[in-house]
Amino acid sequence: MSDSCLDVIQTWLPHQRWYAGKGRPIEGLSMVAATELLPYRGGAPGLLHLLIRVSPPGDCYQLLLGIREVLPPELAPALIGRPTTGPLRGASVYEALQDPRLTSLLLERLGTPGSLGQLRFFRAERWAALPARPTTPRPLDAEQSNSSVIYGNAAILKLFRRVEPGINPDLELTHALARQGCPHVPAPLAWFESTADVGDRTLGILQPYLAGTRDGWQLALRARARGADFTAASHALGRTTARVHTGLAEALPTGTLTGPELERTAEGMAGRLEAASAAVPALRPYRAALLETFRALAALGAHGRGLHTQRVHGDLHLGQALAHEGGAGAEGWTLIDFEGEPARPLSERRAPQPVERDIAGMLRSFDYAACQGPAAGAESARARAWAAANRAAYCAGYAEACGRDPREETVLLRAYETDKAVYEVLYEARNRPAWLGIPLSAVRRLAAPSSAPSA
Repeated sequence: MSDSCLDVIQTWLPHQRWYAGKGRPIEGLSMVAATELLPYRGGAPGLLHLLIRVSPPGDCYQLLLGIREVLPPELAPALIGRPTTGPLRGASVYEALQDPRLTSLLLERLGTPGSLGQLRFFRAERWAALPARPTTPRPLDAEQSNSSVIYGNAAILKLFRRVEPGINPDLELTHALARQGCPHVPAPLAWFESTADVGDRTLGILQPYLAGTRDGWQLALRARARGADFTAASHALGRTTARVHTGLAEALPTGTLTGPELERTAEGMAGRLEAASAAVPALRPYRAALLETFRALAALGAHGRGLHTQRVHGDLHLGQALAHEGGAGAEGWTLIDFEGEPARPLSERRAPQPVERDIAGMLRSFDYAACQGPAAGAESARARAWAAANRAAYCAGYAEACGRDPREETVLLRAYETDKAVYEVLYEARNRPAWLGIPLSAVRRLAAPSSAPSA
């Protein structure tokens, strides 16, 4: 039955925002696994779970397909296509996450531990805290690399679209922190995985839905629009970040970035700079100065310096922190989305790294927030002052919570912030040219000999 869907999927897949292969032609699709969560019998809808391999480059994607004889008008935008051959010939195949009936069934399945075909379902003890019947589920429309469904004000299910063998860090890290009773992460309620092909793959995770919260990006922009101070919230966010880092270091293995490994890290940063400079001419005047930053990092390794590494968030920015408006105090922040940068290999995302990588990501996020709104250009004195004040408050809060000020690791923090800014230059040049001035302003600051990494 599932093979008859491949033709319509091949046409539909490249247009999905979570599809990572945009710009590359699909030469073929192959079925990795197919599981009927609800068999299709013609009169009632069916629910089909698929793992599809795309060639090239061989990425594996998770799809949830609804099947109906005729789609009701409200589901018409979810149509994927109508197969012309096989047992589903003429049926309407559609994106199941748009159908409340099918997403409700998926929640019920998550509450039933065990196996179904090549899928395995797990439920935490915290599941008991869920309401018996959450209100109508609704898909979350804002995501880029995954898909989520919100169940009333009770829970949110994140489905990973491009899946690799191994446990996803978003499950691994939040589960580890929840076991320690960390109040700054949403603890997993349930999750499921595939046993098909080579190695188990995390497919989805259900967590509490934090109703009434806004992310740090929204809160920062609202504070700027009102002319309100945001440094107290930034200070508290620094404390929260430090507590989460401390929890991860206690819960999971740590390591040391030795001399040769540190030199390879610096070489990777330098390589990314060379590639970005070749693609973005505006970056080239700063290339030599930025390379000196990476050479300084390599020199630490050459002199035998070892750096502490541990599990980190991996993609930390203001959008990954939630708080109630006016409530971002000592315990008011929650960090979410621990999967790291989805475009990077899973093995890299699960590797211990210096905490400065997370901190640099948040520092860059303050720069971006500073440059939003009327008359807040990247070069304005007001934007620079706002960013500097909040970067300093964040680092001070981090130091207060764990006794280690990230600004003291000048070379390391500057290298990670520079690497992030170089990535942003390339991203903005390709996707949002109007925003290119934001990372370029940071590049100019970081290339200056007297540049401080954060404040």
